Parts: sequence; structure tokens; C-alpha cells
Amino acid sequence: MKIAIIGFGSVGRGVAEVLIEKRENLKRYLGNYKVVAVTDSKGGVFDEKGLNLREVLEMKRRGSLPKQTTSIEVVRELDFDVCIEVTPTNVEDGEPGLTHIKECLKRGIDVVTSNKGPLAVAFKELMKLAEKNNARLMFEATVGGAMPVIKLAKVDLAGSEIVSVKGILNGTCNYILSRMEKELLPYEMILEEAKELGIAETDPTYDVEGIDAGAKLVIIANAIMEIDAKFEDVERVGIADLTPEAFKVALENGYTIRLIAEATRDYLRVSPRLIPLNHPLAIYGTLNALEIETDLAGEVFVIGRGAGSRETASAIISDLICLSKSLRCL
Repeated sequence: MKIAIIGFGSVGRGVAEVLIEKRENLKRYLGNYKVVAVTDSKGGVFDEKGLNLREVLEMKRRGSLPKQTTSIEVVRELDFDVCIEVTPTNVEDGEPGLTHIKECLKRGIDVVTSNKGPLAVAFKELMKLAEKNNARLMFEATVGGAMPVIKLAKVDLAGSEIVSVKGILNGTCNYILSRMEKELLPYEMILEEAKELGIAETDPTYDVEGIDAGAKLVIIANAIMEIDAKFEDVERVGIADLTPEAFKVALENGYTIRLIAEATRDYLRVSPRLIPLNHPLAIYGTLNALEIETDLAGEVFVIGRGAGSRETASAIISDLICLSKSLRCL
């Protein structure tokens, strides 16, 4: 298996580190794999014999990668079997990831991605393109980080109709809200602390306005409920207007408040909701959780880490293994 890594930020580097650390174990599934190309936004390196990933990581630590090649040149021209596309999410038009994924699928190259943007804006188009060219598009890492959702629904719950999904799909918001619940402190104060800890981005708009959770919800709705949904179909309300007083009233009545993403056949919605304190979705910190309601299995809950470079890398590696001939999961 010859692999190209497109995007070498936190997640891309996490994938590279895992491919180094777990080589002997992964060879059981992938054979004697090699990474032949790695690119970032400014350049990239290629070696058909296989790159030394430790050296590439050191290059990136010192700055951008050399300009031996570019992402577009890799996806359009170079020889490899699987593309790991981990460029930043853009829910406006899905770029540049959308072009990267399309170019690979057109060539019959399998893709594993953590990039929510392309799937949020063009899910059906990409799946049809993959089918047309006998390629596979794997995207477990887009919806729950390390938390298994897609394969859980499509493999372990195969045969059940997914009636609805409801859960917490953004760890940053969950951290802020669970801290507000515990300490009854203002939103702005907790947000600033989250930024200092690296839990929230300098510009937290994608998280706190429900954009990130909305994109994930669209992917889940399309993938496991077969709803032809787009990002603009999601009703969104963020968390910025919540107050300590709201939490105090909720707690007095046995509830807390969480940002809940919910998909049914009738609507897709992301908004702060009252959750009973003893409910499985009343989780704390940066965890994610999802309740999947089915006709046969009833309610199935899954909880896990929804972000982090190594956590996201775990889902990417799982998808990579599923592409191998030894274990075709989907």
C-alpha cells in the first residue's frame, strides 16, 4: 500500500507518528506499507521508494515542507494507492479538500479523510464519484474523532433502521458548558480559559456557533440515515448567550444544558438543550457522545474523545485498515 498524506497540520502529523509507532502491528493488515508523499499548504515531498517519516516530521517541526511537489500535483499526477486527506475544514465550499478528494476518486484512488467540509457540501456527489470509479471514500474521523459512529451504524447495526441520532459532537462547547454548570461562571470567562488551554481556537466561531457540530450532523444524516442533507438544512443556535443563571435554574430542576445535535426524518438541528442530570448525554469535559435510536436494537449510546491529533488519527488508521484486503469492513 502506497500512501499520500495531504495536509500536515496536527492531524496529519498525528497520523505520521502512529504509522511510525505501530508499523509492526499495522503490517499485519497493510503489508509493508510506505508513505510516498506528504504535503502541507506551502509545499511537499515525494519519494516513490517511501519517505522517512521521522525526517519529514523534523522538516515540518522546523517550518514548512520543501517545495518538491504540491498537493494538486500529488492528487492529479503521482502514483499511490490511498490518499489520507486531512486539510482544514471549510464548510463554505469544501475547498481545498473537495478538489483533492475528487481528483483522487476520479483516478480510482481510495481516500480516507477527517475533513468535514467536502462531505458536508457534496456528500452524494462524492459517494457517486467513488462508486463510478471503483474507489472507496472512508470518513469515520469526520464525525466523532476517536468515537466510532459510521462503522458502528453501518456494520454492527446493519439491518436496523436508524430512526434518529442525537448527541454532543463538539468537545470545545461541551467543555465550556460543563464548566459553566459546575462553577456557574460566565461564558466569556470560561471561553478565555479554554483558549489558554488550547481547547478552543483563537477564533472559536466554528465551535461555539454550532458550525462544527452542524457539519458533523449532516455527514451522519447522509451516511447512516440516507437523508440527502446539506449544511444549509441545519437549524443552528450557538452557546454564546447562555448564562450562569440559566444553569442555576436548570440544576434546581434536575437538568443541565448541553449543545445537542439532532437528526430525524423531519429536521436537522443544533441548539442548547435541557438534559436530565442522570442522562447518558450529560457528559463532562471534552468528550463527545451520541445516542442512536433504531427500530430493532433500540437506543445505542457511544461516548469517546471527539478531537485531538492522536485520537483522530486512531479513526483514520481504522479506516485505512478497513481498506486493506485483509479486513474490508464496509
